[in-house]
Amino acid sequence: MAEVDALPYIDQGYDSAGVREAAIAMVEEECRRYRPTKNYLEHLPPLDTTSFETPAMTHEFERLQNHLPMETLSMKRYELPPPPPGKLSELTAWQDSISNSMAQLEHQSVRTINLELMLEYGCEAWKSYLDCLLHMQAKSQNRLQELQKEIQEVNWNRKSKQLQAGEKLRALEAQWVMLVSKNYEIEQVCAKLEEEIMALKEKMNSEEE
Repeated sequence: MAEVDALPYIDQGYDSAGVREAAIAMVEEECRRYRPTKNYLEHLPPLDTTSFETPAMTHEFERLQNHLPMETLSMKRYELPPPPPGKLSELTAWQDSISNSMAQLEHQSVRTINLELMLEYGCEAWKSYLDCLLHMQAKSQNRLQELQKEIQEVNWNRKSKQLQAGEKLRALEAQWVMLVSKNYEIEQVCAKLEEEIMALKEKMNSEEE
């Protein structure tokens, strides 16, 4: 798991003048240099569609790829055409027409039965459906509140940890500054002592001569 080293609650300097403008300029420069190709995902492995793609979806994707128009709704089942002019004297042609008319009459009969059933039971079914929706809504609202509470707790914990880390970082930074300052002072004293030692050596050498 990658660790994110950003500390937004204690990091300073991002709101200073020019920082936001510089970041936006970098993004705009990247957008100007980016030139998408016709298929900018060609470097990725092909998508395995066999697990979810149905024959109807495959046919529709092929239609879109070939830029073909969508098929219009067929109204043949609602028509009662007579036999073609050349088959008016054929018995099988009239039998087909009669079978078609009987199928459509049965379809209309079933529609009538469904309408009667809807008038009798539709209201109660709709009320039951609404009760189910209300139950689902209440359950979703409760889950939403739980998630919001979890998110808030995560944010509070993150803020608390970052503030504690900020105190520690500031203490360590102050200690670092103090140690660096002491080292600098020690280096200055050592340099001064070395100069004094060199001066004494030169003085002793001159006295011996």
